[in-house]
Amino acid sequence: MKIRFAIQVISAVVVLLSAGTFADVKKPPVIGKITVLSAQFMDAQRALIDDLTRRNFGRGFNGNKDHDIALLQRTLDSGLVSSAQTKELQAMGIILGDLLAEDLNMHWVIYEDQLGRSKALRFKQTEHYLFPVTMISRRREADNREPVADIYQRAYDIINSQKPPRPFQ
Repeated sequence: MKIRFAIQVISAVVVLLSAGTFADVKKPPVIGKITVLSAQFMDAQRALIDDLTRRNFGRGFNGNKDHDIALLQRTLDSGLVSSAQTKELQAMGIILGDLLAEDLNMHWVIYEDQLGRSKALRFKQTEHYLFPVTMISRRREADNREPVADIYQRAYDIINSQKPPRPFQ
């Protein structure tokens, strides 16, 4: 009788613990608009990396994809921003995100899930997201030297493949 009771108690505990774990996993992310504070932070990040390139290379970011990707790559190749400078690497990710947003008709949102809160790009009102803020920083911090143009192209291709085909194509 005691063994049966113990098994029932253990089974009940396992079910309760599992229910809590699976319930957390199934929660959809909460998507919100970029707050004023987040927008100000992102603007400060853009200004930080723009000022750095203007002081060191005599030119800043202008929204032209080819120009800005080349400038991001030069910033890395020259060692101006090292793998230990997470703040600057993430600022570069915001510049990269701005380019992706423009080319793919995406917009910045706050994406919050069980792992935390992040700035993300959302494709229209779909469930397709990119997280460009960390696209460069995570790679560099792991000593991955993938070119910025390749990072951009891979992200572009992921979202572009989700677009509905145009009529008569």
